[in-house]
Amino acid sequence: MIRDKAAIVGIGHTEYVRQIGRSELQTAHEASLAALADAGVSPRDVDGIFYVEGQSGQATDLARRLGVANLRSWAAAGVGGGAACAPVVHAAMAIASGMCEVAIAYRARNRGAVGGRPWAKTSPLVAGQAAFENPHGFVNPVHQQAFMARRYLYETGAPEDVFAKIAVAQRRYASLNPVAYFRNPITVEDVLDSRMISDPLHLLECCPENDGACAVIVTTAERARDCPHIPAWVSGVAQGVGPRHVPMTNLYNKPEPWDWPGAYAARDLFSMAGLGPQDVDVFQLYDMFAPVVVYGLEAFGFCKAGEGGDFVADGHTETVEASIPTNTAGGSLSEAYIHGFNHILEGVRQLRGTSANQVAGAEVSLISAAPVVPTSAILLTRK
Repeated sequence: MIRDKAAIVGIGHTEYVRQIGRSELQTAHEASLAALADAGVSPRDVDGIFYVEGQSGQATDLARRLGVANLRSWAAAGVGGGAACAPVVHAAMAIASGMCEVAIAYRARNRGAVGGRPWAKTSPLVAGQAAFENPHGFVNPVHQQAFMARRYLYETGAPEDVFAKIAVAQRRYASLNPVAYFRNPITVEDVLDSRMISDPLHLLECCPENDGACAVIVTTAERARDCPHIPAWVSGVAQGVGPRHVPMTNLYNKPEPWDWPGAYAARDLFSMAGLGPQDVDVFQLYDMFAPVVVYGLEAFGFCKAGEGGDFVADGHTETVEASIPTNTAGGSLSEAYIHGFNHILEGVRQLRGTSANQVAGAEVSLISAAPVVPTSAILLTRK
């Protein structure tokens, strides 16, 4: 049993900037040291390290920099944005099973001016899954998401400006967040007047490419009670794919377009925690593009399938007094794009009562990776 056997007791991050000027291994080290200091834990006590594939360095590289005495458990999670919560999922599993006692879960990302987008290197000669998608224009995530968004608007009749409203709401949250990458307020008109990237997605409905790193410390229930901050108890963890294994294809080649991978993670997550969407006080959801927020609200049961657009348009997510405040630090669209890992830190801050956009009395915090790909999620509670 994993429920409440582990807790997040420390959080840390670097600055979020366009070009940080340091390697991902260096920023991972910095964020980890900050998280350890926040937890009041010595680096030598760390015996587990969990991270996301696709960044430089291995668990052993970070362990050596930290001076870890013995690394007893480690793993790297795949599937990009779907792995945003997976390092914490794996850390909680390792702690619950006795494989380690103090784990670092982290994500470091250099995708600013130096790193660049991997899609720019796409070859005209494609193989594997891409051979069935690239020739039809689905070269990168924004193309896939644009097609999905257009079908969503057509199928549901959601307001055409609903995705713009998501970007505006999250920028409003970010305007009060001192570490956010974007803090200047914007309007719906600003979003719709920004450059079209892939119809119907405008520039301000897409996440930035920036550098930075985030880390959290996960430890046992016994250790957590002696740490300086209120523990964020890991009451539920889940990963999910569903029957369709090709990422981000729901709305353009599935007979049932609302069968999100996130819905399968939600089912297991709530079952483990013994809670439901009605118990969640605040939601942090991976949002590389604004429409993904709508899909996540549906996948996790905050509204019915096909009703997410109207749910957002009616204001259910945009303030701390709303029925389900969402991405209260600004999300990937405005706080930073650390592949969704920064959402975990905001989920912890909400339970500590230290968020710049604090939800009054928050006791249950849900954090999810992208619901449109093989995904992961965690449910944190304050006891």
